[in-house]
Amino acid sequence: MHPPSSTPKPRGRPRWLVTLFLTDMWERFSFFGMQAILILFAVAPTGEGGLGLPHSTAVALYGAYVGLIFVLSLPGGWLGDRVLGEHRATLYGGIVIALGHYLLMLPTRPTAYLGLVTIAVGTGLLKPNMLALLGRFYGPHESNRREAALVVFYVGIQISALLAPLVTGFLGERMDWHLGFGAAGLGMTLGVIQYAVGSRRFGEVGRAPAHRASRAELRTVASRVAWAAGVLGVLLSVAVLSGGFAITHGIALVGLVALVAPFAYLAILRRRARLSRAENRRLSAFRWMLLAVALFWMFVIQAGSTLSLFAQRHTAREVGGFLIPASWFQAAIPLFILVTAPVAAWFWTRGGGRIGVIDKIALGHGLAAAGFIAISVAAVLAAGGQAVSPAWLLFVLLTLAIGEVILGPTVMSATVDLAPSAFAGRTMALYWMFAGVGGGLGSLLGRVVSAGDPQPGYFLGLAVLALVTAVGFAAARRRLADAMAPSAPAAVPSAVS
Repeated sequence: MHPPSSTPKPRGRPRWLVTLFLTDMWERFSFFGMQAILILFAVAPTGEGGLGLPHSTAVALYGAYVGLIFVLSLPGGWLGDRVLGEHRATLYGGIVIALGHYLLMLPTRPTAYLGLVTIAVGTGLLKPNMLALLGRFYGPHESNRREAALVVFYVGIQISALLAPLVTGFLGERMDWHLGFGAAGLGMTLGVIQYAVGSRRFGEVGRAPAHRASRAELRTVASRVAWAAGVLGVLLSVAVLSGGFAITHGIALVGLVALVAPFAYLAILRRRARLSRAENRRLSAFRWMLLAVALFWMFVIQAGSTLSLFAQRHTAREVGGFLIPASWFQAAIPLFILVTAPVAAWFWTRGGGRIGVIDKIALGHGLAAAGFIAISVAAVLAAGGQAVSPAWLLFVLLTLAIGEVILGPTVMSATVDLAPSAFAGRTMALYWMFAGVGGGLGSLLGRVVSAGDPQPGYFLGLAVLALVTAVGFAAARRRLADAMAPSAPAAVPSAVS
């Protein structure tokens, strides 16, 4: 069996794209279904089937869960690159995600936490490898076609992201939280089945690891993992038996790992990988794109935490005697993406190449700034105890959605372009890991919110940070674009300012 890079690629055939499209659609159904109800499930009293956590702890749990998903994309990417190949890594990841949802159906607190960790493991295996697999179907000079395909991919993803909050939110809030989790598990099971059948059309693409690990390397990695797991297990056992362990400690640990691991791995990759001078230069520029990813995901994660609480507590949700579930507002972002993504895909293929990657990053953050300015005004109006119009909340969700359409596919496509050939899965994992940094930062910021009730200054602070980021990237766009070019090395800016 030959590595994917050396085999004919069935480019131009839609069937392989449909298979990946449906797989990611069901995985997104899982993710957005969890986003819609996780924090509400966490704060719900135990008598109502929830975890009964304080609001600040629930916000931190949500951020830690998202951060863990993205951090685990590093070992997931390594397994795809060195052991399993992207195809099997994607398949196994989907199976593990489904298992995690079924664990969440069990009405006990230990299985709830175990289910969250299991879903994070599966998603960390699936996400980087499926996107790396998608990149295998395009040549090195087809970035515009790949970016347009990723935007269209977003459309399919958002179909499930639109339906997931409606389905899981209704089942969870109105019937039983565990039914909502089960619905997400059923969707992922359907995704795994269609992937197993449809992947027969891939040929040899993604079947073999790009750079297979030797037996000696595997033994070394296995011994290190076993040693780390043993130490962690002993420490955890001692803490539990002594009565000194609380769930907040575990959440804090995950948040710390989510913040530190990506920077550590990026440093290791640059030091140990045998990269050419051009690859090192491009990787240096890529660091700034990763910073943009972390910050933007820190803003997006607010949709499932502080903005979800704002919807529940301060938004007028009654229409004709029907009280709209707060979780249904999570359907707004995918709905807006469905409307705007086809326009973006058309524009990128018709002349959008004139707008560079750095310009799109700046634009995405500028939109986020506008949205958070608006919701800070709404928070001022709601401070007197009066519910505000849902238009305020919908506006900030609209700006985040358009920003995601502009920034998400662009940075993912650029990641494929900038990735050293032997590190495709792990470089894509870096993208998700720095998204995890955003999740960790969002978790820490969420704890700043008093009693889980967002204050105007909190949202205004996010707006200022987004605006500063937008201005900084706009000012540095020429130097960063030159540094990312395949040739003609340029100095990488020491600061984005």
